[in-house]
Amino acid sequence: MNVYEIKTMAERLEGNRYPGRGIVIGVTPDGKKAAVAYFIMGRSVNSRNRIFTLEKDGIRTEAHDPSKMVDPHLIIYHPVREAGCGLIVTNGDQTDTIWEYLARGESWEAALRTRQFEDDGPNWTPRISGIQAKDGSYKMSILKAADPEGSACARFFWEYPAIAGLGHFLHTYVCDGNPVIPTFQGEPERVAIKDDIDAFTEEIWNALDSENKISLYVRYTDLETGAADTRLINKNA
Repeated sequence: MNVYEIKTMAERLEGNRYPGRGIVIGVTPDGKKAAVAYFIMGRSVNSRNRIFTLEKDGIRTEAHDPSKMVDPHLIIYHPVREAGCGLIVTNGDQTDTIWEYLARGESWEAALRTRQFEDDGPNWTPRISGIQAKDGSYKMSILKAADPEGSACARFFWEYPAIAGLGHFLHTYVCDGNPVIPTFQGEPERVAIKDDIDAFTEEIWNALDSENKISLYVRYTDLETGAADTRLINKNA
């Protein structure tokens, strides 16, 4: 077993009908750009009725058709926000919790210790989060149910250096499931980051299940100048 094996995003997603929501963070092979990607998927009408919209400091999820929105509390949020010289990316409103803690000089770990998995039993969807620093290094976390009843929360944190060409992929579910969707297991998966943002965006979008994918956001940030380049795809465009 090669624990240092790096797979492409296409290989990681191949044949997986429902990895749920996913975060990718890493550095391009030339070592010059920090890379972040975030995608959402959905099986219900409510989940599929979403788009990403650009904000001054990141992106927000919105209803594609507001008249079809049933319950916004777990699907409308601010997934990506700038925080000083860093970038926060999460699958829920814990983005704002992290931002608020960092703004007053506290740690992201402290912020996430005030939160837990989503209240959507019996799935208890994990809250996944990432933050990338100005030098390209990054942290990732998952908050998940410690038992089938959702009576307690297990919290996991990882910290990674900036290594050219390497990224890590964290997603909410192992795969599709019925009636319960199995939550992500183990450490974030090692993935290859491409130098070209368009090629990387295309690779991820094309690899996601065509029926369940909804939106994708990709951002490359120049580590020297801080200039950011972004791509956004909405199935409901």
